[in-house]
Amino acid sequence: MKVIILAAGYATRLYPLTLNQPKPLLPVADKPMIEHVLDNLAPIADLDRICVVTNAKFAGHFQAWSADYHRKQPKLEITVCDDHSTDDTNKLGAIGDINFVIESQQMDDDLIVVAGDNLFSDKLSDFGSFCREKKAPVLALYDVGNLEEIKKYNAINVDPEGRITFFEEKPKQPTSTLTGIALYYYPRHTVPLIKQYIAEGNNPDQPGRLVQWLYPRTPFYTWRVPGLWFDIGSKETLEEANQIFGKLKK
Repeated sequence: MKVIILAAGYATRLYPLTLNQPKPLLPVADKPMIEHVLDNLAPIADLDRICVVTNAKFAGHFQAWSADYHRKQPKLEITVCDDHSTDDTNKLGAIGDINFVIESQQMDDDLIVVAGDNLFSDKLSDFGSFCREKKAPVLALYDVGNLEEIKKYNAINVDPEGRITFFEEKPKQPTSTLTGIALYYYPRHTVPLIKQYIAEGNNPDQPGRLVQWLYPRTPFYTWRVPGLWFDIGSKETLEEANQIFGKLKK
């Protein structure tokens, strides 16, 4: 099983913190965000390769970081994939980056895709077990507890088996506080569908758009994230995460 970590954004909302440092390498509770992500993924059985997709501006930063992290987690092979974008005007978009890694690394395996700025308080080993059991695409869900917050994310409905029956990006009138977050599983047999999505000229940004396109075509299941989840999109959420994860460390 392979992991693609999405880390090609420029995080302009966090300037000046991210002018010369990629957001996933900003520290939370004394270690880079991306290490929180990887440390929680590491217990998943059969993970054998991590691909961090980033841009030309920050590829060197991730190369230096990955060499250091590999010494701590030698079982994980880390490849930094430079998508050659230089700013928001020529970025590939999140789905474009997933497709770029699949093609450039010739990936033909089960894939976990996760955003490098998503923080989880709990280990994700059960996510791996659930995905292996379903053998179908899986989207992680989290209850943000606020209908206004949902408007920034997506609205989702599921059937009694947890299968997606409705999905909408940035809904204007959400009715549930459950949302899909940037943690996905795509089994090997669905990888050609990702390529098809891009080949048809669909919007390559916002990974939820791929879910919206895919769930009517193939069964797409959901998994509830345990514990806490943070989407680091502002200085305020970064400060809050530092406080909370700092306490969890003690």
